Order: sequence, then C-alpha cells, then structure tokens
Amino acid sequence: MIKLYGVPRSRTMRPLWMLEELQVPYENVKVSFINETRTPEFLRRNPNGHIPVLEDGDLLLWESLAINLYLARKYDKGLWPRTPEDEGRAYQWSLWSMTELEEPLLTALLNRTFLPEAQRDAKKADDAAERFKKPLAVLDGALAGTDYLAGKDFTVADLNVASVISWAPLAGLSLDAAPNVQKWVGRCQSRPAFTRLQQKLG
Repeated sequence: MIKLYGVPRSRTMRPLWMLEELQVPYENVKVSFINETRTPEFLRRNPNGHIPVLEDGDLLLWESLAINLYLARKYDKGLWPRTPEDEGRAYQWSLWSMTELEEPLLTALLNRTFLPEAQRDAKKADDAAERFKKPLAVLDGALAGTDYLAGKDFTVADLNVASVISWAPLAGLSLDAAPNVQKWVGRCQSRPAFTRLQQKLG
C-alpha cells in the first residue's frame, strides 16, 4: 500500500487530494514538521527533513507537486494530460506555482496566522500581499475563457495550482480582483475528492 508521510494541514494536503482523486489505497502516516522530521529514521526517507514523503513500493519521493505529477501519471484516472503539449503545461503550471505563487502566500500566512504573535512581521505580510497580486493576475488571465488550465478538463495542473492557492483565505489574501480564479477555485474545490478530503480532515 502507498504510504504518505506528513500531517494533512501542511503541503501534505496536496498529494492527499491527489490520492483521493485517484482512489488508490493509501495510508497517511502522521509525521509533524515541527518535531518529527529530523529523526534519523525520517531523514533516511527525505534527507532534507521535510514533509511530505511518498513511499510507493521501493520508490521514495519527496516534493509535494512532484509527487502529484508522478501519481497522476502512474495511476492515471484522467488527470494526466493527453498530449505532449498539455504535459508541458502541467509541468509549467506546477513549477510556476512554486516559483511565483507560493512564496508570497507562505510569507503572508506565516506572518498573519502561523507564527506566534510576537514573531509576526506586519510589514512582511503586507509586502507579500502586494507581491501576490502579480501571480494572481497572471493566473486570472490564463483562465479567461476556459474552465481549466489545460482546457475543458480538470488535470494535475489544476490540482497542483489550486492546492497552493487554497492557502489564500487563511493568509488573509483576497481573490476579489480575480473573478476567473474565484470561479476556477470553486470548480476545483467542489470535486468529490476534495470534499472527501475535507471530511477526513474534520
């Protein structure tokens, strides 16, 4: 059985969503990023000391969006793109979500929600909120006139980007300036797999 190491309320949520989409048997082995990723046992799975880590037979794989690309391709239930061009778009949007979208989101999230109040920096949070506007506008433009990033069908590209931008409300970041993104996030999060995941998270 596939094992996914990590706690759900972290980047681990991304491959958990994918596993729910694929409906393959899996076990979520709860490993906290706070105090359990520096043990010798865990570092043998991921020498970087981060979650999530996927164990699928003899394969150990880390980096949440890479895990999703692998799962979507190996256990394809329609989420893997059908053409080389759309595969390229899936890689493009997955990498983009890490290089352009995640940093301002995460910075705002840490300084508005996650860090202890004494450690929060309001200036950093406000600066991150301002920087978030640019990738949000890029994404909104890409979704103009289309339901999903690779056309009419939901694919791993959508799941990967939506799982990153889903942090926006918690980070106090508004999507009001991006109506196409708002509708798209709604479509992505109304999928049965996402609903099942939310129910499991309680």
